[in-house]
Amino acid sequence: MGWNEFLVLWCAVWGAVALVGYGMSLAGVTKAQRTVRLTGRIEQVRATRHGGSRKGGIPVVVSYRDPASGREVTVTNDGERGEMITAAWEGREIGVSHPRGRPHAYEFSNAPEEPDRGLFWPGFALFLVYVGLVVLVAIDRGWPWALIGLGGPWAVFAAAHLPGTVRAKNDRLARLAAMDTVPGRVVAVLKDVSVDEDAGTWTAITPVVSFTTREGTVVTAHCTSHLADPADSYGRDVTVHYTPADPADFTLDPAAEHRSEGQDMTFNVLAVVALAATAVAGVLFL
Repeated sequence: MGWNEFLVLWCAVWGAVALVGYGMSLAGVTKAQRTVRLTGRIEQVRATRHGGSRKGGIPVVVSYRDPASGREVTVTNDGERGEMITAAWEGREIGVSHPRGRPHAYEFSNAPEEPDRGLFWPGFALFLVYVGLVVLVAIDRGWPWALIGLGGPWAVFAAAHLPGTVRAKNDRLARLAAMDTVPGRVVAVLKDVSVDEDAGTWTAITPVVSFTTREGTVVTAHCTSHLADPADSYGRDVTVHYTPADPADFTLDPAAEHRSEGQDMTFNVLAVVALAATAVAGVLFL
């Protein structure tokens, strides 16, 4: 089988996968659409054991109302339960989901989730079709078409999303400027060691910070950035800057957050320029 035949088969197979996926979504039978999504409430935040593992997140007790029976259900996040709860306080609303008819297989998310149509995998299959078509055209008409096919659409896509990125940056800077400041303390340092045959031993250190907001809410959260010498930070007093409306949005170094936002914006602009330049180079080499 030659490259042309292989790429045609590639596009046909992934195109069929995409069609099946979109068809299932229209019929309402995707896994995401068969998932029951609920809003849970953290009733209790348990103490985090110093020296333990970050797996599972902050240990919490969560309650939610079962729509099938109408009863109040109380569960914990022991074991693998979806997303890690990385910031917790009593009364915080989080997402709870489970497959239809299997309430015991519940999972958590850090925020309540909207209904999902399950279009990620069909969309990914459609992307693979697009890649196959670009390669097929490049083989038939020359490599500059690969630059045009990959650079052009992605440049348009990135440029279309750039205004939203700018708005998100401005919103983030506004939140940083409006943050309250309170004292906090590192109440635990978690350590996870994993072994990789190629990279060797890898150690992840996760400090856990506790602070009380001006409203009296006690927050316990993983702190993975802007803390010097995290491995030896147990018991250290820190200054926490947090968003009053959402204490999960906090930082120990607002200045570093400002710089990070500027760097992200610069990266996005450079990405648009690089993609556009790739497409222009393809046109020039035709």
